Amino acid sequence: MWFRLPPGFHDIGPGDKAALLTVAEALGSPDGQRELSQLMDGLEELAGHDVVHTALGFHPEEPVGVTTSLFSLTIQRAEQPNPRLTVARTALAIARSSLWESSTRRFIDLPSALPCCLVAGIISVPGVEQRLFQARVATVHPDNLHLLLLDLTSASTQHADAYTDILEAVAHTVLFTDPEPSTLPATGTSRILEVLL
Repeated sequence: MWFRLPPGFHDIGPGDKAALLTVAEALGSPDGQRELSQLMDGLEELAGHDVVHTALGFHPEEPVGVTTSLFSLTIQRAEQPNPRLTVARTALAIARSSLWESSTRRFIDLPSALPCCLVAGIISVPGVEQRLFQARVATVHPDNLHLLLLDLTSASTQHADAYTDILEAVAHTVLFTDPEPSTLPATGTSRILEVLL
């Protein structure tokens, strides 16, 4: 599976923890070190929930500042062979979650023609005072054996529409064949070898 994230997103995973903590130490910020350590611990926990890819998004915010978001890709086994039913049930379960304060739901027409649904809105996580924005796309792999969930989450709820558009655009880039297959050089006979033989 291949997809393209827009500029401002940087792949990050549990394997990056040591390098990032070294950078935080060099900056001399104990608060930064603690927050980065918490972030990396959280990313390690996501791996236990079938999350196979994560990226952090950094976007300028006027007049000064930056907003952040977390992109994740989760791959799970589909519970039954009908891909449309798998996507519909998944989207319905997401939308009915008690975490959602409000949500919008819509189907997306992908170039692959695979069933796809987007659910986006504001969520409240127990024990966390600040509300979060989350957009989730549910689709399936062409083998109909795997459910794919693309998530974009941010504390910057004021950018909900923009983040929804970003995730929908990412969903449109999902491919299941290598977009840049490596080309092997043609193996022909050597002209020198022909002369010698």
